Amino acid sequence: MDDRLSKKLYIPHPEEPNRSIVGILEQLSPRQSTQGRKIALVHFAWHNGVSKTAHKDYLFQRRLAVRLPLDSFRFDFRGNHETGGTWKQGALDKDIVDINTVVGFLKREYGYVIDLVVGHSRGALVAFRWLCTTEDGRNVTAFVNASGRYRMHAVKAWQESFAKQGYHVWEVSVARKQVTAMVTPEDLEAFVSWDTSLVWDHFPAMIDVLTLHGLSDKTVPPYDALIYARALSERTPGTHTLHLMEDADHNFTGRQDEVVDAILQWWEARRQGEIKTGIWQTGIRGKL
Repeated sequence: MDDRLSKKLYIPHPEEPNRSIVGILEQLSPRQSTQGRKIALVHFAWHNGVSKTAHKDYLFQRRLAVRLPLDSFRFDFRGNHETGGTWKQGALDKDIVDINTVVGFLKREYGYVIDLVVGHSRGALVAFRWLCTTEDGRNVTAFVNASGRYRMHAVKAWQESFAKQGYHVWEVSVARKQVTAMVTPEDLEAFVSWDTSLVWDHFPAMIDVLTLHGLSDKTVPPYDALIYARALSERTPGTHTLHLMEDADHNFTGRQDEVVDAILQWWEARRQGEIKTGIWQTGIRGKL
């Protein structure tokens, strides 16, 4: 087998002149043709002020990408880390444009077929919408929903700042660099108005889903994972597998390898035809 290759790509952005979406392409066999080859999208997006160092190599993203048994591409959404542009709390529709831009490039330049999508937090929110509303999304066969929010109006943040000065200044460290962003009440309202209910009637019936959620998540309550399980468990032939991690927080702090192991075990069990809708609890007795 050829040696694995990691390559940084700069994808021209249709809505941001002179800017590019920056990401890392991981190829298992770089000297072989990629025409028709399956690829995974592993992406991340800032979420409601809790992800202090979010970027394409944050949390479990890089660890997963280099261990997946298929090519993968992980990238920064606009306004995040190496991808230029303006970040806005409520601009989830712009994230959809970014995904379409990435997918179009990978198809056009390499001939890739998107087969697996992995999204954490806000990344899971926009992935759900993309899977439900685009032709490329509906042709994906597997999706990992990590810490995805369902009940958007449960978000309560920055009300004191809004009342005092009309906006909130969010200062974070991204890849060891200080970044300042402004969040307005309008931004937050756009965020909480994002419709997640389309998963009940529009999520593709063919896609197998793994939902990962920490039981100690203080940002997105674990109950949201149960809602997704209920919404996605009656499709056929697609399955929904729920994996709850005891004592894990929103970002799976200190548990990154466990997250990667769970995803890879689910992927292999799925390849073997052993996945059924239900609960997956690694390290105990597998399927319960």
